[in-house]
Amino acid sequence: MIRFFHVADVHFGVENYGKLDQKTGIHSRFLDFVQSFEHCVDQAIDESVDFFLFCGDAYKTAYPTPTQQKQFLRLLFKLQQAAIPVITVVGNHDHPLSFGKTHALDVFSTVPLNGLHVFSKPDILKIKTRSGEVQVVGIAWPLRHNLITKNEHRFKDAQEIAKYISEKVGAIITSLAEKLDPKIPSVLAGHLTVANGLFSGSERRAVFGNDPIFLPSQLAIQPFDYVALGHLHRYQNLNPNGYPAVVYSGSVERIDFGERKEKKGFCSVQIDLSKDSNRCVHTFVELPTRPMIQIEAALEVGKSQTQQVVKAIQKQKLDGAIVKVLYHLPEGVDDKVDLFEVQRACSEALCIASINPIRKQIKHERRIGLTVSMDCMKVVNKYIDSKDDLGVETKSLKSKAFELYHELEGDT
Repeated sequence: MIRFFHVADVHFGVENYGKLDQKTGIHSRFLDFVQSFEHCVDQAIDESVDFFLFCGDAYKTAYPTPTQQKQFLRLLFKLQQAAIPVITVVGNHDHPLSFGKTHALDVFSTVPLNGLHVFSKPDILKIKTRSGEVQVVGIAWPLRHNLITKNEHRFKDAQEIAKYISEKVGAIITSLAEKLDPKIPSVLAGHLTVANGLFSGSERRAVFGNDPIFLPSQLAIQPFDYVALGHLHRYQNLNPNGYPAVVYSGSVERIDFGERKEKKGFCSVQIDLSKDSNRCVHTFVELPTRPMIQIEAALEVGKSQTQQVVKAIQKQKLDGAIVKVLYHLPEGVDDKVDLFEVQRACSEALCIASINPIRKQIKHERRIGLTVSMDCMKVVNKYIDSKDDLGVETKSLKSKAFELYHELEGDT
């Protein structure tokens, strides 16, 4: 049995919400991400896995601070000291997206760290683990300047280029898969966007049309036993009824409130060497992450607005949580919520992300579309047609208006 952990999207450097930790001087959210990733590392050591697979986005940006690099390297050293090989794939956040500049993980290629392998371009890695050999095909986030340098691509738009890249990388994956030994367990590791993957939270703001999009059928090919992906922050298996599984392990912590209901964790994967087919299974392992709680209160007229909001807050357990408070105001009612009282009610939370009043959107009447060139009867008919509540009376009103108009015309 070969066992490994599939982890992705650590995003060291995300510091939205939270506050500075008084003991360390480091932002509390950065410490949350470090703690979650360290939990993955410690469990890998406790269970003596055969290797540790990280599928990209170690940092929030391609320019991590020394503090972020120190923490990431410290955890890699823990795995090295436990003799657990580490395989990493460069993600889109790790790339500077500029030709000639070094990606954020390239420093590890110059550090004498045995057992650390970094995929910055498509390649095959064969490693010997405690339980046997494993083949890994690594596909880093596909960079445009690596694939479209020829003049034939100069006048293509973003969607045409994205389509070309997905076809080109898909062909590379097929070519590398054909070179693998089918008798040895094989894993495809990539940082990619798959067509039927579900985005969440901040990811929804991504320009989806500019990403190279891959089909599950381009990835779930022989002889792969497992397809490990990074990039999308929600755990999901995009090939649930087929083999191999095409899996996003998701991020190790919540990035924003769009992910507040999602479980965060990693995947524990097992390949049974005694079987010839369907020999790989995986389990999602949930991490003990910091909760994000969104509290909503629909306010009623005639009652204290502040007390209604406070009552909604008191129904929740806020100890150490990140909290967002929304209260819906009745139409035409002034906002009289005491924000200091609301903040006091959230005193057990780590921080309050926001306290926002929500007002019902005012319905604007439809414009009739009148012009000065219209005659009187045309104006009257358009006005009557614009009133949806007249119903069957519309015809009789038009008839009466017609009579009055001609009566006035006769008098003049």
